[in-house]
Amino acid sequence: MSPRHGTHFENTSVPAPLLRITTTTIRDTAQILHLHGEVDHDQRRPLESALERAVAERPPLLVVDLAGLTFCDSTCLNALLRARIAACAAGIPLVLAAPPAQTCRLLEITGADDVLTIHDSVRAALAGTEPRVG
Repeated sequence: MSPRHGTHFENTSVPAPLLRITTTTIRDTAQILHLHGEVDHDQRRPLESALERAVAERPPLLVVDLAGLTFCDSTCLNALLRARIAACAAGIPLVLAAPPAQTCRLLEITGADDVLTIHDSVRAALAGTEPRVG
């Protein structure tokens, strides 16, 4: 079979960016989970595992840096809320830092911003400044 001349097929589907999670530990101060990419159903397990590990390590403060998050849906929100419950049970303050606009909107719509402690930046979270209000 010969290819048809003049016919052009282009793969326009672009795979969603995978979730990348990096960790920074500040000795005797905090552990910071930096989230980069998208969190949806397909990326649920890596996020849940990272949050579970972080709580198990019992840092004095657990900061989840959302600045690099490009998409967050109910899957992400549920993981964060479950991590908050586990962290509270372990006596660990869990705070969110630098949520992008889409994530802020999700937190506001669901009322999760009343339950989760949210700071404008990692620096503010580490400094213990007043959390952002609505």
